[in-house]
Amino acid sequence: MIIVINILLVLFFVLMNAFFVCAEFALVKVRKSRLEVLVSTGSVPAKFAYKVVSDLNSYLSACQLGITLASLALGWIGEPTVSKMIGPLLHQFGLSESTIHSISIFLGFFIITGLHIVLGELVPKSLAIISSEKFSIATGLPLFLFYRATYPIMWLFNHTTNFILKLMGYSMVEEHEAAHTDDEIKILVEESYKHGLIDKTEYTYVDNIFEFTDKQVKDIMIPRMDMVCVYKEDSFETILKMAMDEKYTRYPVCEGDKDNVVGFIHIRDLYEQKIRKNIKNIDGFIRSIISVPESMPINEMLKRFKKEKKNIAVVIDEYGGTAGMVTIEDVLEEIVGDLNDEYDEEEDKEIDVIDEKSFVAKGIVDLDKVADLTGAELPVDEYDTLSGFLIGQLGRIPSEEEKPVIEFGGFVFKMEKVEDKRVLLVKISKIENVVSSNE
Repeated sequence: MIIVINILLVLFFVLMNAFFVCAEFALVKVRKSRLEVLVSTGSVPAKFAYKVVSDLNSYLSACQLGITLASLALGWIGEPTVSKMIGPLLHQFGLSESTIHSISIFLGFFIITGLHIVLGELVPKSLAIISSEKFSIATGLPLFLFYRATYPIMWLFNHTTNFILKLMGYSMVEEHEAAHTDDEIKILVEESYKHGLIDKTEYTYVDNIFEFTDKQVKDIMIPRMDMVCVYKEDSFETILKMAMDEKYTRYPVCEGDKDNVVGFIHIRDLYEQKIRKNIKNIDGFIRSIISVPESMPINEMLKRFKKEKKNIAVVIDEYGGTAGMVTIEDVLEEIVGDLNDEYDEEEDKEIDVIDEKSFVAKGIVDLDKVADLTGAELPVDEYDTLSGFLIGQLGRIPSEEEKPVIEFGGFVFKMEKVEDKRVLLVKISKIENVVSSNE
């Protein structure tokens, strides 16, 4: 009868060890955010699991206490029990008592160690890693009760541990220090996309948000040359006709030239004034406009738009002149991509791939996009656009008649179209490496 009880105790302590090992690995592996979702649905087991994860250091200590107690008890009861079971079997071989005793102890130790490692350690650890959410919820309540029952011992152990760590110059990790960095989140999102947990659109949004804070207004603004403005001195009819032709919603209002932007008008105001008679100018409905430096980060630009309840701003360069303009649509497109309405014409691609060695690009395209697509080593830190890079390399502004060619980084850049002192279209071709030898 005693041997049966001892066998049951051996199995109990193996399972006890397995429980605490499983709880330990599940709690470390499980995502706290996922438990929060389950708690919000009313799951009571998830509530206890969340409490445990929220005080992880304390409950990991409880797991270690449980594992230690189970291991000591298993060694105390297990080896003698197995040895006593093996001894009678060895008597059949006519061995001496001392030999039987030695072999029994060795086999008992070997069997108990195997049970302990395989069933008490490796199997529960693997299960917890494979299904951390399931086992963290399953072990949450029992571990919570065990911690409460052993709280005085745990309090003593935890404070002793903290004291020793302080003597060594370390401290326990605060919760905010265990949070993910930007780079870690990027990796998590990328892995989620690779494994099909999020789609390409969601991945693009998150990726754009992280790049959002790295960009400045000058990177997304409409350049001064491309600004469609109205002039305060023009007649109402002239401005109305121009607005109807261009089909924009808001227009900067200039006085004299584009360096003197005095405000903006809304197309709605023009149509409201149209029904009135004898309206000769737009002085009465010019709205104030935001002025921002071109170095302003676009996340700050978005905050400024929200704060002042405006959708358009004029961008000022370092000399106080107008560098361009930016709208709230320009800012939002950096996250969600192009936002086209029914009046927007379908635009050509910024870079059109002819084949793996030939490309056609717009001059206004970002130089880093050209470098990424072609693999060319270009000075992306010195120039913002392909046009600026080519003009910088040429050392002058090309005329509209010529089609100058620049060789750089193993590529040929041919300026196919030049208008108004700007390079509009460029053909890019990879230079073939020709190896000549005398045979």
